[in-house]
Amino acid sequence: MSESTPPPHGLDPRAAAILREIMEEYVETGAPIGSRTLSQRLTPMLSPATIRNVMADLTQAGLLFSPHVSAGRLPTEKGVRLFVDGLLQFGSLGAEDRQTIAARLEPRGRSVEDVLGEASSMLSGLSAAAGLVLAPKNDAALKHIEFVALGPNRVLVILVSINGQVENRVIETPPGLPPSALVEAGNYLNARLGDLTLSALRARVVTEMQADRHELDALAAMVIESGLASWDETHGTLFLRGQGKLLTDITEIERLTTIQMLFERLETQETMLQLLQLAQDSEGVRIYIGAESGLFGMAGVSMVVAPARTLSQKIVGAIGVIGPTRLNYGRIVPVVDYTAQVIGRMLG
Repeated sequence: MSESTPPPHGLDPRAAAILREIMEEYVETGAPIGSRTLSQRLTPMLSPATIRNVMADLTQAGLLFSPHVSAGRLPTEKGVRLFVDGLLQFGSLGAEDRQTIAARLEPRGRSVEDVLGEASSMLSGLSAAAGLVLAPKNDAALKHIEFVALGPNRVLVILVSINGQVENRVIETPPGLPPSALVEAGNYLNARLGDLTLSALRARVVTEMQADRHELDALAAMVIESGLASWDETHGTLFLRGQGKLLTDITEIERLTTIQMLFERLETQETMLQLLQLAQDSEGVRIYIGAESGLFGMAGVSMVVAPARTLSQKIVGAIGVIGPTRLNYGRIVPVVDYTAQVIGRMLG
């Protein structure tokens, strides 16, 4: 801690320096640190006995705990929160880092889905955790719809918006579906697009098909219904990469099961809506430790999340990282912040 940085409320400078050193070791290695090692690192130097007394006070205050008898100390979630709020000095991204991120997220020649997936992978790589990008349901007017056969019983539905966004879904179809049914379905929808959004198109098609269903081949009608329904229940698209990094160094079966449940919960529509709400409630980057976000009732996991905003400040998504509580917050926060700015401009 620099001399110009006052210690957080309730801690004297000596206790703050010890907590910070313990937290930095925790971020670096995940291992507890003892008083003898701390005495060699602190400036000015303190005796191991003095450090043990301070560590005992921090433990009693609920900021540290000992994983084993006679072992060093690790920070509790309360200790991590105090460190993040009062002791952490966030770094800033240099011009080279900004250029690298902007280059990796260059949308030219790629679909929006490709760029968002790349953003999630990039966040995972830079944070050694899971990267997530949530894009809300696209409500722009549609420009084109196409159905492409992928093989027996599977068809790719492609939606192109007037703003250039491209979204894909795979649907199941009846066996032996002729190519003519896909062509007819595409022609039927494209003839009705105009300046309609997906929801408006769906409402029009439902009304027309109920009144004039005989005008469409039965198989083409089935393709249309299945294709539009594939977007009906989604509130957005979640891109999650690097989940395996949350499984490293996990040996307890109970902990492994908890992480797997986290993955399953992340991909539910309810969680997507909650993620978006967290972003909407945040002016900038927010750090949630343990169960603070309300998304996961589990210890040992942190989430860093930021809203992706357009130049007009409309929120068009959420960008973040999920990982262990020993995330390198000082490095991750500016990366998430800048990535959210790039994605916000792109989606806007």
